[in-house]
Amino acid sequence: MPIAALGSHRATGRTVTEQFHAFDAHNPHVYRALERMAIRRLAAGATWVSFKALFKDLRRQLPHGVAGLNNNYTSLYARRLINEHPYWASAFELRRRRAG
Repeated sequence: MPIAALGSHRATGRTVTEQFHAFDAHNPHVYRALERMAIRRLAAGATWVSFKALFKDLRRQLPHGVAGLNNNYTSLYARRLINEHPYWASAFELRRRRAG
């Protein structure tokens, strides 16, 4: 199956960042849920939180999942969380982004 058929930016003409912003605008509950999950883990004493693990847990918690919740969004959600809670920066590992 061609990559474009899998929903990549080639199929939509939009970058991952543009896709993320559209998804986030239509699903604000996803960010709020990730934020609550991070708060709980940090309050329980965690010094490091995996955003991939938060995504996995979120998918399990939501009864029917969230259509369009793309693993490519993990770093963008992590950056947003750090932007809004800069004192948590050391709890999340951020890698250099390769794509827009």
